[in-house]
Amino acid sequence: MIEKAIWKNQGEVRTYETDLNGYWKPAAFYRAMEEATVHHSAHLNVDFFSLQQYGLAWVLARSKTKFFHFPTSGTQLIIKTWPKGWGQKIFGMRDYSITTLDGTVCALSTSAWLLIDTSSRHFVKPERLRVILPDNHGQFALDELLDKLGQPADMQPVAVFQARYSSLDLMGHVNNTQYIDWIFDCFPVEEIRDLKLDWLQINFNNEIQPDEMLTIEMAPLSGPPGCYAFRGNNQNNDTIAFDAQLGFRTGS
Repeated sequence: MIEKAIWKNQGEVRTYETDLNGYWKPAAFYRAMEEATVHHSAHLNVDFFSLQQYGLAWVLARSKTKFFHFPTSGTQLIIKTWPKGWGQKIFGMRDYSITTLDGTVCALSTSAWLLIDTSSRHFVKPERLRVILPDNHGQFALDELLDKLGQPADMQPVAVFQARYSSLDLMGHVNNTQYIDWIFDCFPVEEIRDLKLDWLQINFNNEIQPDEMLTIEMAPLSGPPGCYAFRGNNQNNDTIAFDAQLGFRTGS
């Protein structure tokens, strides 16, 4: 079998993935990217099931996405993904592009993944991986650094969620895409109804396990209007689950 350094999925915007205005929800973008990652990882023999024999698994550590176009129900999409080497010696880097069939760019994204030991739940060095991944040197969808996020000091709690059945995944913790939905649930419906997302970065720090409680704090960012910071705090063990920042489009 010829190894595919760049993977391509073709998909469709489903009605149940759209919001109250009929546009693809932000979390749906992330679910499509996750699905493409699963298929490409299986093709490269580094997916969840292939790595089980070595006691390893991938976890998403950081992700940043730039949004350009929100498709509607029935729109056919092309989701491409590819690894692009290692960052800071520990992060497996992977990029994504989502376009319509006519080439309209919907989103471009970059992400950083950690390889973890499934017994200790601690990250391990890339040398533990017995597969050489395609490097795709110089091929970027979004050529931006995924740094730590400096958060405002005046963040206020706005919502509480519990990790129940619908939010859990194969790893036995809250799926990374669920946090995107929870972030948008922090906005009053009438406030967010007419806003269009421009960009979003989320950094995952600690997992949320079944039945644990998560408090999300929120504050506007200083600088351009329409930008916000979020932090998810685990009530059960007093750890930070995630930090996120996003910006909405301003003007016409």
